[in-house]
Amino acid sequence: MEFVSQALAGFTAMSYWEYLAVLFGVGYIVFAMKESLWAWPCAFFNTLIYMVLFWNGALLMESALNFYYLLMAFYGFYCWKNTSVSTNENQSLPITSWSMSKHLTIVGVTALVSLILGYVMDNYTHADFPYLDTATSCFAVVTTYLVAKKVLENWLYWVVIDAVSIYLFLAKGYYPTVVLFIIYTGLAVAGYFTWRNHYQGQYQLAHTH
Repeated sequence: MEFVSQALAGFTAMSYWEYLAVLFGVGYIVFAMKESLWAWPCAFFNTLIYMVLFWNGALLMESALNFYYLLMAFYGFYCWKNTSVSTNENQSLPITSWSMSKHLTIVGVTALVSLILGYVMDNYTHADFPYLDTATSCFAVVTTYLVAKKVLENWLYWVVIDAVSIYLFLAKGYYPTVVLFIIYTGLAVAGYFTWRNHYQGQYQLAHTH
């Protein structure tokens, strides 16, 4: 009950800009599930607002991550609005699935980079939760690239990242953001199954021609 009351108090204290950030954040996930280009404008405005919020809250890597998101919003829009060179026709970027070995390599390299950067943040900055903050940021950087490339497994990465972020934001007292990330986690699960169905449909269609 204490969390609920604090979350409600947090929502009450939120500015209009923060409410917009929440709406844009949910919009990004929903449009991404539908493979809509509108996902990327939503991502841009969501991250623009949160970049400032996290900087003020001493979550430096989270703030830097949101600046990266701003750039990825343009890149993701470009990738999803892909033009087939071979046919010279506008085509939607297809969903792909990467091998387990490739994902294990990604996880291993990203974890190593997270440890190194976490050490730097712990010893040379005023960042709170330097290792956890850095790990979620590093994996989110990689995962956003996977979204831009429409790699199916990006949703599984987001499930883990969002779940860990819930703990981080609870510790910082960002209760409305905790609620948002609980929604994100549920939408990431739904997004995985939605994209998996689309991917299987693509595979079946490709093998009927």
